[in-house]
Amino acid sequence: MTSGDPWEQHERAVSRLVESAAAIPAGQPVRLAKRTSNLFRPRQATTTPGLDVSGLTGVIEVDPETRTAQVQGMCTYEDLVDATLPHGLIPYVVPQLRTITLGGAVTGLGIESTSFRNGLPHESVLDMDVLTGAGEVVTCRPGDDLFDAFPNSYGSLGYATRLRIELEPVPTYVALRHVRFDDAALLAKTVAEIVETGEHAGERVDGLDGTAFEPGELYLTLARWTDSADGAVPSDYTGQQVYFRSVQERATDLLTMYDYLWRWDTDWFWCSGAFGAQHPLIRRVWPARLRRSDVYHRLLGLDRRFAIADRLDRRAGRPMRERVIQDVEVPVERLPEFLEWFDAEVGMRPVWLCPLVAKRPWSTYPLEPGETYVNVGFWGTVHVGDDAPEGPLNRAIEAKVHELGGHKSLYSEAFYDAETFDRLYDGANLAAVKRRYDPDDRLTTLFDKAVRKR
Repeated sequence: MTSGDPWEQHERAVSRLVESAAAIPAGQPVRLAKRTSNLFRPRQATTTPGLDVSGLTGVIEVDPETRTAQVQGMCTYEDLVDATLPHGLIPYVVPQLRTITLGGAVTGLGIESTSFRNGLPHESVLDMDVLTGAGEVVTCRPGDDLFDAFPNSYGSLGYATRLRIELEPVPTYVALRHVRFDDAALLAKTVAEIVETGEHAGERVDGLDGTAFEPGELYLTLARWTDSADGAVPSDYTGQQVYFRSVQERATDLLTMYDYLWRWDTDWFWCSGAFGAQHPLIRRVWPARLRRSDVYHRLLGLDRRFAIADRLDRRAGRPMRERVIQDVEVPVERLPEFLEWFDAEVGMRPVWLCPLVAKRPWSTYPLEPGETYVNVGFWGTVHVGDDAPEGPLNRAIEAKVHELGGHKSLYSEAFYDAETFDRLYDGANLAAVKRRYDPDDRLTTLFDKAVRKR
C-alpha cells in the first residue's frame, strides 16, 4: 500500500471496489480481478471487467496488546504473516500456501496443522465487512446470518473487504517429531488421543498433520513451539532439500517458525516434482524465488491451456487422465476405511492428513462441532480412459466421503446433482441469505460456481 493513513487508504480502496461493482452490467458475472488463484475448477470465460480489489491486499493494523489484526480481504497469508510475526504473533490458522488470501480462506475454507485445536480460519474472525450482491458493504459478526453462512460460500454471498482476526503468540522455533505408523487404525487412534489431551508421549503438541506415503508407511508430524534451539541449526527446505522427503528420512527436526509455516509451499507439498523441480540438477538452476506454489499453479494453468500432458499421452498411446485434486474431511474413526478404499480404487500417494475440530456449527459446511475429522488431501492425475471428462474417480470419491459421514471442499471440481448438493451444503439456508443480500441475483450461486463451472 502507498504511504498515508492505512484506514484512509482502505476506505478509498473500498470506494473503488464499490464503483467497479456498480459498473458491471446487469446479467454479467461478478468476479474478482486478481492475479492469483488457488482454485482448481475451470469456469466459463468472460470479457467483463472484474471487481477492482487492487487496494485491498494489505494489513491495516496489528494490535499486539489485544492480539488482533485488521486485514484487507485480498491480503495473502504471506503478507499477513510478514506483518504479524515481528510482533511474535500469527493467525490462529495459517493455510499452507503463501498466496491464499485471508478472505479466500474464510469464504472457501482453509486448514493447517493448528486446526485440531483452533478450528478453521473463519472461527477466529471477530467481525468482517462484506461487499454483497446488492453493491453494499455490510459489517457482520458471529451470529449474523451473513457471517454464519459465509464460510464455504466461495463468493456466492459476496466478498470480504476487511476482517478483524484473533492472533496467537508464538516463539522463534518449531521442534518436529515424525512418528511412523504401519497401521492406519493406530494412527487414527493416536490422532484422537492427541486431540483430547494436547500431547503425545509426554510432550505438548501445538501443530499436528500427517503424510501417508504407502498403505504401510504413514507418519504423524508433531510440532511443538519452542524458544530454544538446544544448539541445533534449523533446517532449510527452501534450498536443495525437499521437506516432504525429510518426513521419511529423520525422526526429529527443527525449523524457524517462519519456515515451518511455509514448509509445504516451496514444493507445493510434493507436486513440484511434476515440473522437475525436485531433480537435483534442475533444482540447482531453478531460482529459489520461483520455487513456490503460485509459480507451479501458473505452470499448471499453461499445461491445461495448451493440453500439453494430454498431447503427450495421446502420442505415447496412454489412456486419458482424470484430474483428482481434492480435499475431503472424514471422521477420524472412519479414516482407515477411507484410506483402504482410496488405495484400492484410486491408488494415489502420498496423501496429506490434517486433523481438525470445528468449534461451532457452520451451516454451509456442516461439520459436527467438537468432533474430530481428518482432512485428506490428494492432488494429481490418474489414467482412466475415455470417460475421464465425466470424472468417474471424483464421483466415486464424493459418494464414498459422504457414505462415511464426511464432507468435500469445493475449491476443485464437483459433480453433485442439485438436490444432493443442497442437502449436503444446506442449500435452503444459503439461498435465503443470498436473497436477502443479493436480491437482484447478481452473484453466481454456489452450485453454479462449484458444479456448473460458471
